[in-house]
Amino acid sequence: MATMKDVAQLAGVSTATVSRALMNPEKVSSTTRKRVESAVLEAGYSPNSLARNLRKNESKTIVTIVPDICDPYFSEIIRGIEDVAMEHGYLVLLGDSGQSKKRESSFVNLVFTKQADGMLLLGTDLPFDISKPEQKNLPPMVMACEFAPELGLPTVHIDNLTSAYEAVNYLAQLGHKRVAQISGPETAFLCRFRQQGYQQALRRAGLTMKPEYTIRGDFTFESGAKSVRSLLALPEPPTAIFCHNDIMAIGAMQEAKKLGLRVPQDLSVVGFDDIQFAQYCEPPLTTISQPRYEIGRQAMYLMLETLKGVDIHPGSRLLETRLVVRESATAPRTF
Repeated sequence: MATMKDVAQLAGVSTATVSRALMNPEKVSSTTRKRVESAVLEAGYSPNSLARNLRKNESKTIVTIVPDICDPYFSEIIRGIEDVAMEHGYLVLLGDSGQSKKRESSFVNLVFTKQADGMLLLGTDLPFDISKPEQKNLPPMVMACEFAPELGLPTVHIDNLTSAYEAVNYLAQLGHKRVAQISGPETAFLCRFRQQGYQQALRRAGLTMKPEYTIRGDFTFESGAKSVRSLLALPEPPTAIFCHNDIMAIGAMQEAKKLGLRVPQDLSVVGFDDIQFAQYCEPPLTTISQPRYEIGRQAMYLMLETLKGVDIHPGSRLLETRLVVRESATAPRTF
């Protein structure tokens, strides 16, 4: 029986392109689509995947739960997931949890009713209680972006503590002694690690950590703007701010400029994530760059291994980050 690989070789394209041409023809050019269709006829390939998958008790579908599908941070991760999934004949169903437990439950039911083979979680909020006895036979699950050791799930993540330390240490080396942070939600594990990195960098630099220099946001532009207003209203405002994501950093920079400050001359700002907006805002944002596309790819590879029955240890994929220095941070002004 002809396979998708046979079709790809005849058409001179990748298996991912064959999959895309058959399942999402609008995403390929008409020339490529015709080549694939001709190759399908020549090879005698029959993509009767539904009957085949039913026999194998497979759906060839993976549910990916996204905390906020509008957040640009997740775009490259999702692209990495979809590229690997397509290469292996899987479809990806995106579920925007939107902080709604009811909505999450509908996605979970797809897995428990065998309409999906597994779940990729891009946040730490599980849509069910894994401690309950009736939940012991869990579907295959992989976590990406965050690391929650107590959940015991295969995970693709970065070292948030060390990355945050590097960002804050950079500000300290520039000469800043009043360094604040705009944190994300306390419930987010990654924010706890980034806060620890912030604290360690201050201690290493011999700087006092002031409670009023930490403001909690919610990863939005608005919370970045609101937080910077609070920080700049302090009797002794900070000269530099470390933000737990780029969105809040950009919001903080724009609000600081509205208040009459110059970035970075009057206020230095460093972000986290290196989303595409970071290099195009004014000034371009200094930030921690995450390999977001690779996080998505590795997460999907982990899922494929899990579906094959490979024993995957929790926290098995740790990817590197790097500090990208642009124009939003400089040495503090001297008077």
